[in-house]
Amino acid sequence: MNGVKVVMKSALFFMSELSAHIKISQIIFYSLLETGHATEMLIVQFQCQNNEAKAPTFQKCLLVKMTWESLHVFLSVTILIQVHIVYLGERQHDDPKRVTDSHHDLLATVVGSKEVASDLMVYSYRHGFSGFAAKLTESQAQKLSELPGVVRVIPNSLHSLQTTRSWDFLGLSSHYPNHVLQNSKMGDGVIIGVFDTGIWPESKAFSDEGLGPIPSHWKGVCKSGDQFNAATHCNRKIIGARWFIDGFLAEYGQPLNTSDDPEFLSPRDANGHGTHTSSTASGAYVRNVSYRGLLSGTVRGGAPRARLAIYKVCWNVLGGQCASADILKAFDEAIHDGVDVLSLSIGYSLPLFSDVDERDGIATGSFHAVARGITVVCGAANEGPSAQTVQNTAPWILTVAAGTMDRALPTPIMLGNNKTFLGQAIFTGKEKGFTGLTYPEGTGLDPTSAGACQSLSLNSTLVAGKVVLCFASVTGRVAVRLAAATVQEAGGIGLIIAKNPSDALIECRDDFPCIEVDYEIGTRILYYIRSTKSPTVKLGHSKTLVGKPVSAKVAFFSSRGPSSIAPEILKPDITAPGVNILAATSQLDQWMDGGYAIHSGTSMATPHVSGIVALLKAIQPDWSPAAIKSALVTTARTKDASGFPLFAEGSPKKLANPFDFGGGIVNPNGAADPGLVYDMGLSDYIHYLCAMGYNNSAISRLTGQSTACPAEKPSFLDVNLPSITISSLRSSVTLTRTVTNVGSPNSIYRADIEPPTGMTVTVKPHILVFNSRTKKISFSVTVCATKQVNTGYFFGSLTWRNEQNAVRIPLSVKTEILESYADDN
Repeated sequence: MNGVKVVMKSALFFMSELSAHIKISQIIFYSLLETGHATEMLIVQFQCQNNEAKAPTFQKCLLVKMTWESLHVFLSVTILIQVHIVYLGERQHDDPKRVTDSHHDLLATVVGSKEVASDLMVYSYRHGFSGFAAKLTESQAQKLSELPGVVRVIPNSLHSLQTTRSWDFLGLSSHYPNHVLQNSKMGDGVIIGVFDTGIWPESKAFSDEGLGPIPSHWKGVCKSGDQFNAATHCNRKIIGARWFIDGFLAEYGQPLNTSDDPEFLSPRDANGHGTHTSSTASGAYVRNVSYRGLLSGTVRGGAPRARLAIYKVCWNVLGGQCASADILKAFDEAIHDGVDVLSLSIGYSLPLFSDVDERDGIATGSFHAVARGITVVCGAANEGPSAQTVQNTAPWILTVAAGTMDRALPTPIMLGNNKTFLGQAIFTGKEKGFTGLTYPEGTGLDPTSAGACQSLSLNSTLVAGKVVLCFASVTGRVAVRLAAATVQEAGGIGLIIAKNPSDALIECRDDFPCIEVDYEIGTRILYYIRSTKSPTVKLGHSKTLVGKPVSAKVAFFSSRGPSSIAPEILKPDITAPGVNILAATSQLDQWMDGGYAIHSGTSMATPHVSGIVALLKAIQPDWSPAAIKSALVTTARTKDASGFPLFAEGSPKKLANPFDFGGGIVNPNGAADPGLVYDMGLSDYIHYLCAMGYNNSAISRLTGQSTACPAEKPSFLDVNLPSITISSLRSSVTLTRTVTNVGSPNSIYRADIEPPTGMTVTVKPHILVFNSRTKKISFSVTVCATKQVNTGYFFGSLTWRNEQNAVRIPLSVKTEILESYADDN
C-alpha cells in the first residue's frame, strides 16, 4: 500500500493546490498506472465494499476511499474547470480594495475559504465596473449565478484579431493649414488606449521628440516584462504599457513562446498587429519610408501628438487570440487609467452574443467606458461581402468598415502577342524577360479543377521556369498563398491569379511575383495560352498610382450590415481606409521591410478613426462619445473625389449603401464642424436595452441605477441615432429624433429629403430655428409605404441644411407586409 499512500499524498496536495491541477494529474496517473498500484487499490476497494473476511483494516479502507474520492474530484475539476466571468454590474464602492475584498468573499461562499478563492481568482474587475474572473467548475458557476447581486456567470471565450497616402486622402495633409490637424494641435494631450498584441517600442513611429509632459489626467502605469524595460521603452509617447494573459492561459493550456509562434510575456509585440494599429492611430512623423520601393512618402498616425496607452490582450497564437476575461480586465484598468479613446481591432464570430453577455467582453466593457465619456472604436470585422456579418454592433460603439483609397499598384503583364494587361501586385523583385506561360489543363469530368488556385496539381517538368495562370474560386488569402507555394515548389517563377476583383493585395514570399487580375482578364490570358503553341509572358514591376482615375470603394472583405442582433441599429457607422495600409510593425512580422509592413483589414481602418476621434476630442473635449459619432456619420462622404457615388466591392461590384459604409467615408475636417449632432446619453442606451427585451435587473446592474422598463416595449426606432433604419414597414410609422446645435448659436436649418424608392417621408417641423436659448429641437419623421408588397431594403437620406452645414443621416427601409416572408433579401 506504499503506492496508495504516495497517490493519497498527491491527491491531498491537489486539494490544497488546485491551481496546479494539470501537473498533479500527471503525478496521480503515473503513480497508478506505471507502478501497478491501481490494481491493488481496486482489489482493496472491492474487499472493503463487500465486507470480505480478509477485508483490510478500517484505516486502510478509509485511506483507499478518500483516495478514490480525491481522484474523482480531481478528474471532475480537470475536465470541467474553466475560467468564468462573474459579472456584478456597476461598482457598489469607490474603494478598489473593498471591491476586490467583496469579490473574494463572494467566491469564498462557494469554494469554501478565502485561501481557495484567492487561488482560483484570475482577475478582479474593480475600477470601471464590478466583477471577477475565476477558475470554476460548472456546479460552482451555477451556485454563484444564484447568489444575490450576481448579474450573470458565463464562461470565458476567445476573440480574434481583425499611412503614407491615407491621411492625404482624408484631407489631413500637413501642407494645408486651418483644418482639424492644426486646430487640434495634432491631438496633443489626448490619450489613445489600444487593445491589441502590444507594441514594438523601438520604432521611430513612437518617438517622443517634441512632446511635452505626460497629460496630468493619466493615472496608469508602464510595466516591465520579457524584453520590455519600462524605464527605457516607455516615454512621453508610450505613456503606459501592460499585458493581460491569465484568462487566455487558463484556456490555452500549452506553452506560449514556441519557434512557430514566438511571444513575449510583456507589452512587446511579437505579431506586428498591435504596432501597426498603434502607429496608424498616433504614430509620429517618419519621412522617406517605403515598402520595397513602393508607396514611398511620410508615414504618420492620425493624431501624431496624442499619447499611447498599450493594453496587450491578444497573443501570437493562431494568428492572434484574445480572451474575454483579459479584455474585460483591460477595460477595467483603462477606465481607471484615464484614457480618452479606446481602439480595438478585435472581433468575435457569428452568431453574435447579446449586448449584455460578457462572453462578448467588448460590448460590456465598452458600455462602462462610454458611460464615463470614453469613445470606443471597434472594427466591423472581415467577413464581407455577405450581409449581416457586421460585428461590434452595440449602439454605444463606433463601428468602422474598411475602404480603399485613391491609390493603386498596377503591375504590367506583357504577353508574347504584344498585348499588355494591368494586374495588381506588390512586386519589386528581379524583373525577368519573356518566359514560358502555362495553365494546368485537367482531364475527366471536371477539366477546370486542375487550374483552381486552391488545389493546384502541377507537373514539375511542365512548370519549371514558367509563369503559371490559375483561377481562384474561393476568396481570402489562403488560395493565393497555397498556389504560390505549389508553383514555387514545382520550379515555377511567377503566378497570375484570376479572382474576384479586390484591392486588398496578397504579397507572396521571397519577392515571388503574385499578380492578381479579374476573371475577364484571366480568361483572355487563358485563351492566348490555348491558342498559342509556345505562349510567353513578361511580368513587370509594380508601380504606385495615386489620385485620379483611382476611386475609393468599400473593401471586399469588410463586413456588411444590417446587424444580426438589431437591424434598426445601423452598422457599420463609418468607413475609413483599411486596404494596403503602410505602417510600423514588429521586427518579427514576417512581412516586415525596414520596420514597416502593408496590411489590410477593418483592423487597419479602426485606428484611422481612433486617431480622428483623438483630434476631435482635443478640439471639443466636452463632446460625448455619441456626439462624436454623430459628427463623423453626418459629415461623411458618399461620393468619390470625382463626384460619383461610391461602389462596394463584391460579387458583383455594386453601388454602396449604408449597410456597406454606414454614413460614408470619414471626413475629419467636416466632423470638426458638424453644425448639429444627434446626441445620446444613458437614458437613450436604457431605451435601447429595454427595446431589446433585456430584464430590468440586468439593465440595472449594467447601468448602475434602478431601471424599470415600461410595460409596453419601447421602439428601437426612437433611439436617437444619426440614422433611421426600418426593418419591417407595413404601412406607415412615425419616429422622433432630437438634434443639438453645436454650431453658430443663431442658425436656421431646412429639411432636404431623399426618400427611399416606394416610400414617402414627411418631417415635422420642416424648419429648425436655433438661438441662444434654443439649443435642442425634436422633430418627427413619418415614413409611408406607397405599395403593399414585400421588398428588400431601399435607401435614401434626410439632410438638415443651412449656409454652412449639411447634416445628413441615411434612411434604410424595408417593407414587410407578410411576416417571416422567406425571401428576406
